[in-house]
Amino acid sequence: MCIFSGWCDRGYIPSPRCGCCETNINDRKTNDSCRSSPGSSRWTWPVLITARRNICFDEAVESMEKNLEDLKIVAEQWLNQGTELVQQIPPNQLYAAIGVLLFTILFFFSIRLFRRTKSNTVLLSGLSGSGKTVLFYRLRDGSSHQGSVTSMEPNEGTFVLHTENTQKTKPVHLVDVPGHSRLRSKLEEYLPRAAAIVFVVDALEFLPNCRAASEYLYDILTNASVVKNKIPVLLCCNKTDKITAHTKEFIRKQMEKEIEKLRVSRSAVSTADIANDFTLGIEGEVFSFTHCLNKVTVAEASGLTGQTEQVQEFIREYVKP
Repeated sequence: MCIFSGWCDRGYIPSPRCGCCETNINDRKTNDSCRSSPGSSRWTWPVLITARRNICFDEAVESMEKNLEDLKIVAEQWLNQGTELVQQIPPNQLYAAIGVLLFTILFFFSIRLFRRTKSNTVLLSGLSGSGKTVLFYRLRDGSSHQGSVTSMEPNEGTFVLHTENTQKTKPVHLVDVPGHSRLRSKLEEYLPRAAAIVFVVDALEFLPNCRAASEYLYDILTNASVVKNKIPVLLCCNKTDKITAHTKEFIRKQMEKEIEKLRVSRSAVSTADIANDFTLGIEGEVFSFTHCLNKVTVAEASGLTGQTEQVQEFIREYVKP
């Protein structure tokens, strides 16, 4: 086999021959007349290989162009068929179909947007001394914070509840809102982005504070953000580990009675309810937490002993792992 022959992507390439005497290039050394011929130099091996490759590339480009033309023809046929089909549909049905399609797209887009922006903020609210800060630290790391000084600023943090697996659980943004009457305005800053509210009541010293706690809870339940967003509320009866503590059923009934009094008195005087955005209850019926547009549940807890299971279940119901 000739040493100048070989293979390319088109197959075997034979040895080139001289352009002037048709002599095989391997035999040029024996052909003196060809060796001095200027025309023989144009058949050197690199030039031949380049020419062959150019031919292969050109044919590949031509094949791609032909395929694109075929695809273009098929697409035009489909477009024409689709146009004819649409023209055959009555205008009313066509507009209805377009409307349904647009509604479906907007519906799924809104669902995806809602899932992405769903809040993980949970508010701890209630009167001063009800045990909010103790619950905050219990939920955060299980520690027992024994502080008795009224918080002047919100105590907040983002963390996984201490009893949960940190690898598979969504962190909770927990905010301990000061309970002093002069500092409750800070609650307004967090309500629009709250996923849930834990209203803490001191079950041990409940009766002396029943009226004040009921007024505070009334203001929360009639807040525009709470009503419009239907923010769920947990009425957390804290310190139930004590023997003299009141039960959650007793606390619920007493607070419903107090809120009923507030509802009647504030609706009787038109200017007395300016601070509230909505009214509670059903007209002509005694108030019950079941009348609220948002869900209100009652639970027991003890921050000092670490009994926070019901609070954690409530949080995880509205802040999914």
